[in-house]
Amino acid sequence: MTGTKPKGKNPSPKARPAPKNRRKRKDTGMSWRDSVAMCVKNLFRRKVRTVLTVSGVIIGTCAITVMISLGIGMQKTLDETLAQLGDLTIIQIYNYGTTTETPLDDSMLEQIRARDDVVAVTPVVSAYSSSFDNFTISSGRYTYNGQVTGVDFNALKEMGYSFDQGGFPEGEDMSNMIVFGPDALYNWMDRKNNYVNQIPDAEGNIPDPYVDVMKDKIELTINRQDEQNTKRPPEYKITCTGVFTSDWEKNPAPNYSVFMDVHYLQSLQDAYNKYNSVKVDRTKVKSYDQVIIKVADMNDVEDVEAFVQGFGFQTSSMESVRKPIQDQANQQQMILGSLGAISLFVAALSITNTMIMSVYERTREIGVMKVLGCSLSDIRGVFLLEAGCIGFIGGVIGVVVSYVISFVINRYGGMGGGDMSMGISTSIGGSSIIPWWLAIGAVAFATLVGLVSGFSPANRAVKISALTAIKQE
Repeated sequence: MTGTKPKGKNPSPKARPAPKNRRKRKDTGMSWRDSVAMCVKNLFRRKVRTVLTVSGVIIGTCAITVMISLGIGMQKTLDETLAQLGDLTIIQIYNYGTTTETPLDDSMLEQIRARDDVVAVTPVVSAYSSSFDNFTISSGRYTYNGQVTGVDFNALKEMGYSFDQGGFPEGEDMSNMIVFGPDALYNWMDRKNNYVNQIPDAEGNIPDPYVDVMKDKIELTINRQDEQNTKRPPEYKITCTGVFTSDWEKNPAPNYSVFMDVHYLQSLQDAYNKYNSVKVDRTKVKSYDQVIIKVADMNDVEDVEAFVQGFGFQTSSMESVRKPIQDQANQQQMILGSLGAISLFVAALSITNTMIMSVYERTREIGVMKVLGCSLSDIRGVFLLEAGCIGFIGGVIGVVVSYVISFVINRYGGMGGGDMSMGISTSIGGSSIIPWWLAIGAVAFATLVGLVSGFSPANRAVKISALTAIKQE
């Protein structure tokens, strides 16, 4: 009958809405708990093979850790030995008899100071205080008869000089201010030319010097060159601001000298010339004979020396001693590290072989996993996790064994030998240091080696056909 709606299905083309409470399809992927459980189960399934593979990683990790620790210990011993020879960041400029037309004056020193890798620069001008020299330092009936050194006190601050008493002169004008070295205190003599001896008495006490430089009055007098000169010599009141701590590693050494500002020392020379009517060649360019440079790091010494030598000046530093010894030490460390790396490379091959055998033995298991809906990343992850666990376990045990070996080396000695030229030993004898970063790095590296070694077998596993795999017995 026309015009009537047929009973049954709705002919409307619109699709029916999905039920709101329909459950989502479960993900058939493996959870991390399942992956860990399967990893542990498979590792213990072939205990002997797992133990042998882990042993290879232990040996490799132990070898590379101990070798690097010996290199670190050797480097530390080398640095300590070189430090005893002097400051490795000091450069000396010698300007004796150089033919360069560039004067080593204050302008040149400013160019050197402008470098970012230079910490401090000071000229070193030597003079003497006695009745036969340009001036005399005295205190009452005592006269100082010893060396005087003109320096830049601001530079000495940067160079780390320390004091037994007092400190550095302060202020912009450092004229009439001096600092004594600890041994220079005993360079005072009386009118009979007697000195106080520094030899300890029976009780081990060293006698006090004639003059207490921090309390007694000190004067500086310009000496008379000609006895017929009847003019009164210039006299200056001097203030001692401190006494240096003995330190022979510093350059200039603060022990046997009185230090004063270099420009004040030059002004005393001018006062001497004026008082004694000494003719001076005004056209002669003033130039320092010796300058000390302190750089920021010992690795900057070579660049700064090249910069200074470019002006025609002669330089000297510990770089000529340090560099060949450092190159030899680096070569030895490279050899030691290579030996350890070879051992770990052999362990990596062992892990790869173990995982390939595991793939062949578990072909049917891989097929079942694919049929059950496990993703390729899940299957790959299982094998990578096993390889990573082998590397991690071997790395942890290897580091523990390395600490034991390091203790034995440090306690009972090790390999002797070395280069004893110039009194410096570059041997690795009895010195093994395993810092925390090396221990963590060794475990991480062993784990990474395990993961890399297991990557190829894991890819082989995911390429196996599911149908072929489940048919295999």
